[in-house]
Amino acid sequence: MTGIHFTHIQSLFFLWLLPLLLLFYFYASIKRKQALEIFAQSDVLNKINVSINTTNRLIKFILLLTAAFLIIFSIARPGWNPKPKKIERLGRDVVFLIDVSKSMLAEDLKPNRLERAKLAVKDCIESLEGDRVALVAFAGTAVMKCPLTLDYGFFRGMVDEISVFSVSRGGTNIGDALRMIMKDVFDDQVKQYKDIILITDGEDQDSAPEFAAEEAGKRGIRILAFGLGDENTGMRIPITDESGRTAYLQYKDEQGNLQEVWSKLDADLLRKLVNLSAGGNYLNVATDNFDLGAVYKQLITSAEKKALESTTIQQYDEQYQFFLLIAFILLILESVIGLRKIKTAGKEEPAANTRVQGVKQ
Repeated sequence: MTGIHFTHIQSLFFLWLLPLLLLFYFYASIKRKQALEIFAQSDVLNKINVSINTTNRLIKFILLLTAAFLIIFSIARPGWNPKPKKIERLGRDVVFLIDVSKSMLAEDLKPNRLERAKLAVKDCIESLEGDRVALVAFAGTAVMKCPLTLDYGFFRGMVDEISVFSVSRGGTNIGDALRMIMKDVFDDQVKQYKDIILITDGEDQDSAPEFAAEEAGKRGIRILAFGLGDENTGMRIPITDESGRTAYLQYKDEQGNLQEVWSKLDADLLRKLVNLSAGGNYLNVATDNFDLGAVYKQLITSAEKKALESTTIQQYDEQYQFFLLIAFILLILESVIGLRKIKTAGKEEPAANTRVQGVKQ
């Protein structure tokens, strides 16, 4: 046996209960003696003391104390004889690409498209199983808010922070965002195990997204697109001014008249993009609720994964079962040892499975 290791060494903290049990034993002995002195006369008390086997009482307590020690020792999961074991972390590289243009403020999803997208991504974090994730926000340009990481807490914090102010340039350029991811987020060492989760209303301002999606397909990158918003009528875009009043985004038509902007879901464009990527999928959310976590489990968690990193740990031969068995045997012994004495052939011997029932024997 080479060294001893505790998997849950913090459980040894409960050993402080043992001296507490010891103090309780002495306290109970003193109180028991005081109670008998009050209850019985001296001649009767002598008879009681003769009938009680104090040695057995001490043995029972020692067995109980030892069993308690062994149980706590077992909970700490002791082990020895370490052997090296190599562990590989498997996963995929997944980029969440979220549209933060003003059209995502439309309220055909509650509370609005952007906030609903953020809630879906945060819910999806619970489904992550070793995948590296990154976050990119885009409108007229794309900004990487979180590089590929396994730090899901940091990733969640970055999702909370994105807004329509995360990108300084207005508009919606899906193609530029896809090219930015291929250039600055993914590497070209392995042409697989890469996914882009695109959450947008699909509106694009001549950024050639089809060519970007086709290039992504050549690089083995899969695009999973989620289309948010009403596809038929559309929805106005609310804008809040500095005084807190809400108005709707407007534009000037060819005659110079102000017209309200109505944003519609462009599902056709998103379908084209996923068809051009490597095994892409499109989910037409429209104005319904959607469970991104469930989709993630179905399409990504079950997909083929690569070895992201490996490490070697020391695996110990745990033997806590042996100590639990001894503790169980000691508890059985404690239960069968009695406290009364019986007289046989002129001398007193301890009797098993009997207890003091009262003052009269």
